[in-house]
Amino acid sequence: MAPILHPDQKGGHKIEPLCFSDAFGLPLKNSKILADNLSHRLLCDVWVPDLFDGKPLIKVGQLKLPDRAGVKRSTFDWIKFVFAVLPSLPGFIKNRPKVVDARINLFITKLKSEKSYAKVGAVGYCFGGTAAVRLGSTDLIDYVVICHPGGFNLTLVNSIKVPSSWACAEDDESFSTNSRKEAEAILSTMKKNGNASEYEFIDYKGTAHGFAARP
Repeated sequence: MAPILHPDQKGGHKIEPLCFSDAFGLPLKNSKILADNLSHRLLCDVWVPDLFDGKPLIKVGQLKLPDRAGVKRSTFDWIKFVFAVLPSLPGFIKNRPKVVDARINLFITKLKSEKSYAKVGAVGYCFGGTAAVRLGSTDLIDYVVICHPGGFNLTLVNSIKVPSSWACAEDDESFSTNSRKEAEAILSTMKKNGNASEYEFIDYKGTAHGFAARP
């Protein structure tokens, strides 16, 4: 997807990616398809941690989202969406950022200890994309690829200190065009001040939220 994903030829080490799923978690087959595809293309291990401790936020097939830009939901569609999400609210509370980040921290710490990887990165989709944003402010990883992230406070972008690549949908209810421009402006200002690593934003025309998790 981006140069940041390629092996580090200069240092002679590959960056081993973690693949953070969206709210459907490991039961969504695409999570494994994406990991296998990345592993094949990058010639390295790719790990898919269970962000939800065996209980994904939403069941596969529970939500129907627009699959391309320009598709608008009707009032009835929004009512169905609300009733589909309501039963999942306790799960969102149980899997709040503090809890999920602790699982990620433990996973990465154990992975580095057992595998002795020189570098570790993260590719996150939707819920996992938001987790990757938060992770980018830590010393646990060496890069992040953020695909159509879920909602988050844009002040988090000020804390990102590793190279980042953003895969953005043309039409995204969670990460709007304005939010994307603001995030890029923050990183641009930080870089001018010498406080930001390399970054890129790639817009995928004709796409809607979730496109990168639907290979």
